[in-house]
Order: sequence, then structure tokens, then C-alpha cells
Amino acid sequence: MSHHHHEHHHSHHHHDASQISKTKLFWVVLMNLLITVAEFIGGILSGSLALLSDALHNLSDTIAILLSYVSIRLSSKSANERKMFGYKRANILSAFINSAVLLALSVYLSFEAVQRFIHQETVNGNTVIIVSLIGLVANLVSVLLLSKDSKHSLNIRSSYLHLMSDMVSSVIVLFSGIMIKYFHVYWIDPVFTIIINILIVKSVYSVLKESIHILMEGSPENISIEEMKKELKTIENVIDITEVKAWSLDDNHICIELKMKIEDMKISESNQIKHKIEHILEEHYGARDFIIEFTS
Repeated sequence: MSHHHHEHHHSHHHHDASQISKTKLFWVVLMNLLITVAEFIGGILSGSLALLSDALHNLSDTIAILLSYVSIRLSSKSANERKMFGYKRANILSAFINSAVLLALSVYLSFEAVQRFIHQETVNGNTVIIVSLIGLVANLVSVLLLSKDSKHSLNIRSSYLHLMSDMVSSVIVLFSGIMIKYFHVYWIDPVFTIIINILIVKSVYSVLKESIHILMEGSPENISIEEMKKELKTIENVIDITEVKAWSLDDNHICIELKMKIEDMKISESNQIKHKIEHILEEHYGARDFIIEFTS
């Protein structure tokens, strides 16, 4: 009975988040902090709940982006003895915390808006217009800064989504300011508050779902275990595949563990089979770490 165990580690970087410019994130965080403070003061002075929503929205985004920044730094730390796969999970964990916090804030603000709709209050339109314009410009700059990197990292995508919905909510608040100033339509404030919070929930839901899937070690959605088994069984001298496990460390690091029966042969011969398997796992399934065990 020959028993052969092999573990293989790769370090190809498929556009890792670690390459994302720290300077960019720094400026985005700084701008968002400034908008948050401006909108918070503006919201209190003008009595606009929509502006306060936007301030909270921005604050959570700033926290989101700070988390992205910290977790990108953690993720690029190399694996140490106790945390074998490095800190890859830090990225996903931050995307999860982000989204959960945003969701809770949204629910609270929507509840407040319903109260405000029943008991209407006056709002100062001028303040709302000026502050939301400042917010809109700063958000636009942030979105442009992060747009390229958002395609490669779930975490940056999460921050980018925050900023996109922020931009939309700034436009909504601006519009409500104009309606209040020129037409004295005060009910528009709580109504738009609810619309902004629906936007928040929409942008957050997909990130929350994906990060929970990865944290619960669900098998990657783009991999069919059955297809993989079929393909591996076509390799010469492979008798059976007894176990397949696939999981993700973060949104671009897939690990696969295989146990398979092969014909009895020398270790040097089994190495050739192993290289074929590794090639398939890497090229067809995008795996970056494999554990391959042979029994005969």
C-alpha cells in the first residue's frame, strides 16, 4: 500500500488587493471624514433627516474604507506558524463587519423617517443644498480614485459600492433641498431618507451574502465539484477520487484538497500524475493551494 502525501503552495498574485495604492485610500478616507462632519452639522442645523442619513451613510463608508485599508495591510502580511494562510481572511471579515453595521444603521434611520413623516417638521433648504453639493463633489472624486481597483477585490468593491450609493444619495439630498427651498415640500425629506436607506440595503446585501459564504467555507461558486471529478478521472492510472474539498480564503484565493486512488506505482511515477492534476486545478479551476493525497 503506497501512501503518498503532497502539499503544494503557490503565490501567484491575481491582482491582489495588496497592490492597491495606500495613498488613494488615505485620501478617500480623509475626504469622507470631512463630508461626514459637514453633513452631520448641516443635518442638525437644517433639521434634515435625509442629510443626517447621508452623514451616517458617509460615516459608515469611512469606517468601511478604514477597515479595507487595515485589512489590506493585514492580508499582505505573510503567513506565520499559527495563522497558516496568512491574514487573507481579514479582508473578507472586514467586508462582513462593514455590511452588517450599515444594515443596522439603515433600519434605524428608516424607522426615524416614518416617525418624521407622521409628524412633519420644517427644514432649511439652503443648508441642505450647499452641504449636499460639497458631498457630491467629494464622492465623485473618491469613486474615480477607486474605480479601477474595485474590479479585483471584494473588499475594495465593498468600499466602492458604498461610495457609489453615497453619490446617488447626495444627488437625492440635493434634489430634496431644492424642493424644500423653492416649493416648501417638507414631506420629501423623510421620503428620501427611506429611499437612501433602500439604496444602502441593496448595495450591502450582495457583499454580506458573499462574505458570509466565504467565511462559512462554502465551496467557491464558480467551481463544479462533479465536473472536476469527471475531468480528473480521465487521467491515466487514476482509479477513483474518494474526497474533494474546495474552499476560498478570500475572493481570489481558492484551496482544493483531494484524496484519490491510483494504480500501485513508484513515487517517481505518481509525481507525473500529480503534476497533471496540479496543472488542471490551476488552469481550469483557478486553485492557488492544493493538498493531494494518493492511496492505492
